[in-house]
Amino acid sequence: MPRPKLHPTEAQRQLVKSMSACGIRHDQIARHIGIRSAKTLRKYFRGELDSGTPEANYKMAKSLFDRGSKGDTLAAMFWLRCRAGWREHRLPEQGIDAPPPFVVAKDE
Repeated sequence: MPRPKLHPTEAQRQLVKSMSACGIRHDQIARHIGIRSAKTLRKYFRGELDSGTPEANYKMAKSLFDRGSKGDTLAAMFWLRCRAGWREHRLPEQGIDAPPPFVVAKDE
């Protein structure tokens, strides 16, 4: 006797999308909502599984960008390191009388 066909509710769809956004594994999401296999979960909730993570990443990136744009220095530094490839470079150890690492020449 075949199992009855699954008819996902809107609440289940939102829960699957939210759990997917948080990085929960498919087999764990399936068990949580009462489905036996991750394969069945993917069959009925493909859209929610595919859109959960990108939407969560967008919200987090937008929040970080907004904070950095409003003057939050740490948020701006984090964004530039992760997204713009900025890195901190250490200068070699210098003695007391060592010249500065660069010289600015004036045009006369």
